[in-house]
Order: sequence, then C-alpha cells, then structure tokens
Amino acid sequence: MNENMAVRIHTHKELRVYQNAMEAAMEIFSLTKKFPVEEKYSLVDQIRRSSRSVCANIAEAWRKRRCQAACTAKLNDAESEASETQVWFEFAQKCNYVSMDTEKQLDAMSNHIISQLIRMIDEADKWIVKLS
Repeated sequence: MNENMAVRIHTHKELRVYQNAMEAAMEIFSLTKKFPVEEKYSLVDQIRRSSRSVCANIAEAWRKRRCQAACTAKLNDAESEASETQVWFEFAQKCNYVSMDTEKQLDAMSNHIISQLIRMIDEADKWIVKLS
C-alpha cells in the first residue's frame, strides 16, 4: 500500500468505491422489488447480478493487491459490470419500470463508481502490496 496515503485502509469495505457500489446495489435491489413478476428471472436477475458483481470484483481486487495485473483485471471487471448495470437500467426505464429521473440518478451513481474505478486502475501501483 502506498505509504503516502493519509488513511490506512485495512479492508475493501473501507474503500469509498466499494461503499458507493454497495449503496447502488442495495438501491437497485429495493427498486427491482417493484418490477413486474414476469421480469423476475430475466431483467431483475441480470441487474441485481451485475450490480452485486461490482462489489464482489472490488473485494477480489483488494485481495489480489500482491499482483498488479490481477488486481487491475478485477478492477476492470468491476468497471465492466458497472457499465452493464447502466444498460440494464436503461432497459428498465424504456420498459417504464422506473422513471427517467430514477434511471438518470442510477446512471450518475454508476458513472461516479466507474470514475473511481478508472482512477484506481490508472494509479494501480499505489494500491499494490509490496513484498519485501
């Protein structure tokens, strides 16, 4: 871990990007409870899976910090899953399951998470655990 970081982070749960992704996934879980029953095994499953996968990939990246390539690969997976979540929510809005305002709010949350992930990817060397 970078010794210049002001706060020492001990677990992935302390990362702001993880906290933001968890908040988004829980918001999505709540919103999808109101989707039509016929979407339970299609759109609901897809959007919940992709939003939860963002969190899971961030956690995996945290545990793979001894290898920059492995860590970065997991951060890239998290970024891809966040983008996928945006697409599923666009479908939800176009099917009138959520309002345009709700879709825009979740899109903005996802864009913020994606920008945090991109910054971590660009600065991956700061997150790598140096073995001596």
